[in-house]
Amino acid sequence: MNEHAILEPTMKQQFFVFLIRWVLSALGLWLAVRLLGTGYEHVDVTAGFWGFLFAGLVFSLVNSLFKPLLVIVSLPAILLTLGLFTIIVNGILVYISLLISPGISMSFGNSIITGIILSLINYIVSVAIAVRTEESRS
Repeated sequence: MNEHAILEPTMKQQFFVFLIRWVLSALGLWLAVRLLGTGYEHVDVTAGFWGFLFAGLVFSLVNSLFKPLLVIVSLPAILLTLGLFTIIVNGILVYISLLISPGISMSFGNSIITGIILSLINYIVSVAIAVRTEESRS
């Protein structure tokens, strides 16, 4: 067996990581909506379990497709603010994702806070995967 084959994640492992991130993103969106609300008066969330799961999928896809482009475009602002503008970038991605998802709406301010929550969730998942990978190599 090749040494590189052991170190490289398989397609099955990458898909499993995507599923974990998708489900936890949906959970993070649900948590943020329950904690923060929509940010609008007289607007209720009509999405149920499947709606939040769909919103998590939309966020995962928007995040993976548009975040690199948005970071490159906003690089001067990110450098000027020493990286703090990435919080706004994450908020923009959450806001766009929720505009696409039916039954869930959120103000831009709440989208920024939701972006922070989702970033923390993704960070925890990344650390857990890195720890698991290191344990399996030993």
